[in-house]
Amino acid sequence: MDNSGKPSTAQIVLLATSSALTAVFYSIYRRKSATAARLKEAQKVSIDQDLKSILMEAPGKCIPYAVIEGVVRSVKDTLNSQFVDNCKGVIERLTLREQKMVWNRTTHIWNDCEKIIHQRTNTVPFDLASHDGGVSAAVRVIRPLDAAELDLETTYENFHPVAQSLTDVIGHFISGERPKGVKETEEMLRLGASVTGVGELVLDSNLVRLQPPKQGLQYFLSRLDYESLLRKQQARVRLWKALTAAFGLAACAVLFFVLRRRYALYRERRRLRSLRAEFEEQQRKRLREMDLDEGAVSPSACVVCLSRQRSCVFLECGHVCACDECHRALPAPKRCPICRRAIDRVIPLYNS
Repeated sequence: MDNSGKPSTAQIVLLATSSALTAVFYSIYRRKSATAARLKEAQKVSIDQDLKSILMEAPGKCIPYAVIEGVVRSVKDTLNSQFVDNCKGVIERLTLREQKMVWNRTTHIWNDCEKIIHQRTNTVPFDLASHDGGVSAAVRVIRPLDAAELDLETTYENFHPVAQSLTDVIGHFISGERPKGVKETEEMLRLGASVTGVGELVLDSNLVRLQPPKQGLQYFLSRLDYESLLRKQQARVRLWKALTAAFGLAACAVLFFVLRRRYALYRERRRLRSLRAEFEEQQRKRLREMDLDEGAVSPSACVVCLSRQRSCVFLECGHVCACDECHRALPAPKRCPICRRAIDRVIPLYNS
C-alpha cells in the first residue's frame, strides 16, 4: 500500500485471486454437497423376485433415484482381454500414455508429465444380477460410459522405454523435454465383479433398466459398495469445504489488512490536520503578541521566530519551516513544528 492509502497491485491481485478461487471452490462444494445429499437419500432396491412388482407400483413404473448392488453378467457377447488369458469382461479400455520430463524454467526442476496419446473403449450390453445365484431377476445397465466413478480394474500394464542416443539426450536438454517412454494399459469391468449402480430405475416392456437420472442427478457405477461410495463422496465434500474456508479466510485477511492500513492512514491524516490547525492558531497568537499583521510576515519566514528565512529541510517529513537557529533551539527529541514527526536528519536548504 502506498502513502496515498491505495492498495498495491500485489494486494489487489491477491485479493481478486483469493476471492475468485473462494467463489469457484464454493460452487464446487455446493454441487458436491448436493450430490452427496441426494446419494444419501437415494432409495435402496434389492435385485430379487419382487423388483418388478415394486416398479409396477411406482409412479410411471420408475424410481427416479435408486441404488442397486449386483454382479456383472453378460447379455450375449463378452470382451476378451488382449493380454490376459481367460479374462472376460463387458467394458474394455485401452490407453497409451506418453511419459516425459519437462524442464521448469521457473523452479529449474525436471517435472514428470503424462499425456494420453490414444484411448479406445469397447463395451457390450450387460446386466447387474443378484449375488444370490438362485434369483433370476436382473437389471440392464444403459449407457455405462456416462457414469461417474467408473473405476475399471487394471488387467495389464506395461512400460516401453525410449531408446536414446547421445545426440537425442543433448537435443532433449536443449528443448527442455526428455521422453521417458510409452505406458500401455488395459482396464476392464470383468464378469462377476460386484458393482453398485445409482440412477433411474425403469420398468420398460418387462425389462428393468438402470439409466442416467434426470433433474441433474449424478449417475454412478462403482466397484465400491454403497456405504464406501457414500463415504467417498462425503470426503470430497469435506475437502472442497476446507478449500473454500481456507481461501475465504485468505481473502478476508487480505481485505482486513487493506482496510486496516487505510484506517491507520485516515487517522494519521486527521491527526496531522489537527496538529496543523493547532500550529496555525499558535502562530496567529504569536503574531498578535508581536503586534504584527499576518500579511506583513514573509511567506518564507521561519514559523518559529517569524523573522529569519527558512533554511532547513526536515527528514523524514520533508517540511521546510524553520531556520537553522530555531532548529538548534528545538528541545530533544527534536520534532517538526508543523507535523510533530521526529526529525531524523536535517539538510541545509542553502549551501553556504
